[in-house]
Amino acid sequence: MSVTPHDESFMAAAIRLSRRHLGRTATNPSVGCLIVKDGVIVGQAVTALGGRPHAEPQALAEAGEAARGATAYVTLEPCSHHGKTPPCAEALIASGVARVVISVTDPDPRVSGRGISMLRDAGIEVDAGVLEAEGRRSLAGYLTRQTKSRPYVTLKLAVSADGMIGRAGEGQVAITGPEARAEVQALRAETDAILVGIGTAISDDPLLTVRTPGLEAQSPIRIVLDPSLALPLTSKLVATARDVPVILVASEQVWPLSADAEGLPPSVLADYRGRATGLDPSFEPPTKGEVGKGRDPNSLAPVSNKSTSGNVAQGASPQPISPLVGEMPGRAEGGTAPADATDLDSRRAALEAAGVEIVYCNPYHPEILLPALATRGISSLLVEGGAKTARLFLEAGLVDRIQLYQAPVTIGADGIESPFDATDIPSGFAHMGTRIFGADRLDEYERES
Repeated sequence: MSVTPHDESFMAAAIRLSRRHLGRTATNPSVGCLIVKDGVIVGQAVTALGGRPHAEPQALAEAGEAARGATAYVTLEPCSHHGKTPPCAEALIASGVARVVISVTDPDPRVSGRGISMLRDAGIEVDAGVLEAEGRRSLAGYLTRQTKSRPYVTLKLAVSADGMIGRAGEGQVAITGPEARAEVQALRAETDAILVGIGTAISDDPLLTVRTPGLEAQSPIRIVLDPSLALPLTSKLVATARDVPVILVASEQVWPLSADAEGLPPSVLADYRGRATGLDPSFEPPTKGEVGKGRDPNSLAPVSNKSTSGNVAQGASPQPISPLVGEMPGRAEGGTAPADATDLDSRRAALEAAGVEIVYCNPYHPEILLPALATRGISSLLVEGGAKTARLFLEAGLVDRIQLYQAPVTIGADGIESPFDATDIPSGFAHMGTRIFGADRLDEYERES
């Protein structure tokens, strides 16, 4: 059977349904499924919170006997492997559906075409690739983590009419109106983690949570690039760390065991990428007996491993990225770096006692940090500031989507200049559309494949 406009209409509804649980299904993708018989939806579901049960068995259960002879519309190829739950392909076969329409095939090597083969071998008609571009957009986080071993990165900027993103020395400045700010809250709610530089964290003292009534529990993990642990203990981030997770990405030089590594940063240690970052829960930091083991004493080159090879840093700068002076602690208003080792140990202990997690992974190497975040199951990352942090990810070639808000307000001569505006979007990005929120304009751009 050829794909019809009705197929596209039902798949569009399944894709809309899938977005309901974005950012809330752990490492599993948020998938939408509709069971349709004689043009009527008899069952529908989205992947449950936490990732289980999957969408298909829930939708089939709702449809009951009506599923026999029906068509199932699924945004991602049904799984074919036995995990904590039986394969969804088997559930569809057992239900007696006559046809399955799929938007995106699953790149997971445990599935990748096997789900489709199982269905066809059982005599079920399968059509794949329906509204694939839209389906890929809704599954972007999952697909990026599967194919590139890193989160999907969205860069969000709000720019004034004179090209500024804030005013020097004044902390947070409202550039966009309430309608645009509500849209940003919705974006945070469907994102796994949000990231800012230490300069922004100190000058703005942001919460970085979701404040839309009813969605507060969907606040993303909050990440700060903080090389010298300069985040004030009185900041809102520290004060709320036990309510919503906060991760500080500190320099390897302030790693507590670095002094035992003959003065070398821990990035030169074997297995450091998965261990000292603390982002792979299967590893612990190396013990003192392991420090320096297995390294070449004549080499200061970082040790690579599987997580930083292949297409992980595709498009990224192959050379280390220098620290960004404007983001270095002590230069932003209100923050100073710890003075010595004793002060550093005290600061570290106080931050951890407040519930802040500290990981040691060069903050200015996103090509290392992002795969480490992926090992924790973080599939989507929102970069919100500041200007130098935005440039860091752009120059590394690790931004997948840009959300550029333009507002009619004027900041003036003491403004902080945006790294770009609508007239000089970085090369390699395609304009995907424009939306209007009150007096503000949102233009979205996606990296061209």
